[in-house]
Amino acid sequence: MTSLNNTPKQATNNILEVDHLRVNFTTPDGQVTAVNDLNFNLAQGETLGIVGESGSGKSQTAFALMGLLAGNGLIEGEARFEGQNILSLNEKAMNKIRSEKIAMIFQDPMTSLNPYMKVGQQLMEVLILHKGMSKADAFEASVKMLDAVKMPEARKRMKMYPHEFSGGMRQRVMIAMALLCQPKLLIADEPTTALDVTVQAQILTLLNELKAEFDTSIIMITHDLGVVAGLCDKVLVMYAGRTMEYGLTDDIFYHPTHPYTQGLLEAIPRLDSNEGTLTTIAGNPPNLLNLPTGCPFQERCQHAEDRCRKEAPTLEEYQAGKLRACHKPIHWEQAV
Repeated sequence: MTSLNNTPKQATNNILEVDHLRVNFTTPDGQVTAVNDLNFNLAQGETLGIVGESGSGKSQTAFALMGLLAGNGLIEGEARFEGQNILSLNEKAMNKIRSEKIAMIFQDPMTSLNPYMKVGQQLMEVLILHKGMSKADAFEASVKMLDAVKMPEARKRMKMYPHEFSGGMRQRVMIAMALLCQPKLLIADEPTTALDVTVQAQILTLLNELKAEFDTSIIMITHDLGVVAGLCDKVLVMYAGRTMEYGLTDDIFYHPTHPYTQGLLEAIPRLDSNEGTLTTIAGNPPNLLNLPTGCPFQERCQHAEDRCRKEAPTLEEYQAGKLRACHKPIHWEQAV
């Protein structure tokens, strides 16, 4: 196995290459490292799922890529979007990237939409501001995009306020708004968390259809591996700001080698299981101000040994395109 400085690169069509991304926050209690040496690639038209428990650094990764970190945040490393390091851009240049090439769907559509403006006004504003469209053209383009995201009675909905929509409909509005400028990269931060399972399935189907239609690359941030299974080509498993495992979705699901990945998979409810209780990962995620010595997962890991408690594992390529950071990996036969 070789120790990695960078994620293996597919040299041809990567739209995004993230190298050594690190996000630190200065707090009254000390410095917190929310994202620690993250590396991944994303090809055109590909979907990457970033998974992990709350506090693992998923959302801060997205905010760093979008230039939306809090004022006490500091970014290190590179994120090359179409060959340009977007982490080094000033606010004006980053605004242009956000308006034309990268869009984000946030977790709660109710707090992301202005409750005092009709939905149509909010959609049109994007096109008038960033595309210079007339009001009439922006109206028609917005209706067309609402139709594209399967919004019933799209023209009528343009004149309604956010509170008149269901949660699923509001999320469709947010997806439509994100796609109005036809971005090349869409970052979705827990877009189905607040929705019931039926609406979740509809949103995932919609994202798959839009991905095929617009050839949009997607980063799906979620704690739900079931969501990943239905949408993503690759998976990045994060814990305490670090990469635990990275690879193709099928490999992660059927051949997991990291104990944390195995724990997440075993926590998924199964229809074919006769057990009355869910399997859980014992304990809680670590305090980022006071990480344990060695592997950050060692206090919760059933396979941990002395080396795990003393020495942090390095991220290694154990097969082509497959990464893990673990001293005591499991064999996939144990995980299925």
